Amino acid sequence: MNSRDSEHMIAELHEKEGYETTTDFKVADLILINTCSVRERPVHKLFSELGGFNKHKKPSAKIGVCGCTASHLGEEIIKKAPYVNFVLGARNVSKISEVLHKDKAVEIDINYDESEFAFKDFRSSPFKGFINISIGCDKACTFCIVPKTRGDEISIPDALVVQEAQKMVDAGAKEIFLLGQNVNNYGRRFSGEHEKVNFTELLRRLSKIEELQRIRFTSPHPFHMDDEFLEEFASNPKVCKSMHMPLQSGSTKVLKDMKRGYSKEWFLNRAKKLRDICPEATISTDIIVGFPGESDEDFEETIAVMKEVKFDQVFSFKYSPRPHTEAEAFTNIVDSEVASDRLSYLQALNNEMIDEKHAKLLGNVYHIYFEDLHRDGEHVAGRSDNNIVVRVKGREELLGKFANVKITAIGRTILTGEIIA
Repeated sequence: MNSRDSEHMIAELHEKEGYETTTDFKVADLILINTCSVRERPVHKLFSELGGFNKHKKPSAKIGVCGCTASHLGEEIIKKAPYVNFVLGARNVSKISEVLHKDKAVEIDINYDESEFAFKDFRSSPFKGFINISIGCDKACTFCIVPKTRGDEISIPDALVVQEAQKMVDAGAKEIFLLGQNVNNYGRRFSGEHEKVNFTELLRRLSKIEELQRIRFTSPHPFHMDDEFLEEFASNPKVCKSMHMPLQSGSTKVLKDMKRGYSKEWFLNRAKKLRDICPEATISTDIIVGFPGESDEDFEETIAVMKEVKFDQVFSFKYSPRPHTEAEAFTNIVDSEVASDRLSYLQALNNEMIDEKHAKLLGNVYHIYFEDLHRDGEHVAGRSDNNIVVRVKGREELLGKFANVKITAIGRTILTGEIIA
């Protein structure tokens, strides 16, 4: 989402203000930091980054802080770093040209509606396109700050989503990536009068774009994984067979404390359904350890779910209290060392499971879409339909093309292969 917000800002600045991007901040006339506030560490990092930019930038260069941290800190950013020229919240991306000309501007209205704003076009990659299908979040997870930084959930009308996808495909993209806090809750609310279209139907409509070959999305919410959605995922040949299912905890008690809206049993039921009807699919997840009140038994339940589902990728974090969240006031805090030990154990187990899975991939053949050129200029990387990342020897002319690749070497995060057709 931050990547797409950044693309929107770049496009607006290019079209309306004549800016071009540069990789050297020392020559920049404008420096934008687009922030995340889901965890505490990036927030602390922000001010050290700001200090470094201010020290080495051109005297005339402006600095803007954007994104979720901008939304929740607002004027405090300028108080702590008075050289910052403006603060632009995550729900106010379309105002970038406006705040650029207002020194010390702070635009952080989380109820501002950008769902039908016609952003100018810019993409960081010509081979795939990110498309926001909704903004904001209506969930009340007790650990999550996002509803306080991105506001209430509003879906972007399906006609605009399809139109944007068609435009990207016409420009050469063969893959699109649908974005939203809870993509499979799409259609719950629009800002105006629009046909009620759910996420499953949106996938069907996008699939009618003839030249579009792959559709990815993130993140679906386990609560909204009904049979219709899972069956469309499994049967639609254009929908990539890679599912992100954020577990957060394997304990129903902790899930209730988190206000996730589902139980361990529901999650396992959905994962089993997915494995049964689409065995080739990979499943990734998010897990928080050390959430307030998590006992040893609760943690063991999370480990049991990991072993049962056999996730293909796990993004795991130690609980980090966030401002404006319900859990910030919880007093049953898990000892930091205990939480760290649990995280280490979980990550070690995850590495073992990945190594075991990847060992079985040697010699397999995958249809890869190449999208990244390595810095050495001698290798390109791409992904299979089910999100297996593979690197091969090759140059820029392979980018944006498909090829069958045989896996010849195994790594934990990336596999190596050779093109066979």
